[in-house]
Amino acid sequence: MSKFYAIIARDRPGAAPIRTEKLKQHLAHVEGHIDRLAVAGPLRDEAGAFTGSLLIVKAETEADARALLESDPYFQAGIWDDIDIRAFGAVAGDWVGGKTW
Repeated sequence: MSKFYAIIARDRPGAAPIRTEKLKQHLAHVEGHIDRLAVAGPLRDEAGAFTGSLLIVKAETEADARALLESDPYFQAGIWDDIDIRAFGAVAGDWVGGKTW
């Protein structure tokens, strides 16, 4: 049974041009794994500049979640320099229909 994993991947300095260059391949990767994503998207600063990515993925293990991330063209291009992967429990909000308690 799949669990959820939250992934926060922060961009390395100067990554913006590479993000633009690899966008088409990255989006193809996202589309190819859309069934494993609860939600995913870019993180931005107050000015709207990209600062990283946030993904909530469905995976059997943390290693499985990491493998999905590492197959992303953004990862392979070295865009992210700080990656945090944690087991995530969705217990409240729209996604879970309110609350689970």
